[in-house]
Amino acid sequence: MFYVYAIRSDSRNYIYVGLTDNLERRLSEHNGGKNKTTRPYRPFVLIHSEMFETRFKAREREKYLKSGIGKDFLRSL
Repeated sequence: MFYVYAIRSDSRNYIYVGLTDNLERRLSEHNGGKNKTTRPYRPFVLIHSEMFETRFKAREREKYLKSGIGKDFLRSL
């Protein structure tokens, strides 16, 4: 299973969208500062996640959520 997720920074106006096969581990990495891109925006809260059976479908959804209309959807949550 693959997960597409969105996390929001508690300290700044920042939303990150990603794809993983282990959601708990990935969130721990973001909040632990192991990801260079998200390190300055810690701590994070999970605001959205979806599960997919194939990486291809998950990647399509990730691309959508990273688009302008996808970001608008995430901001509305």
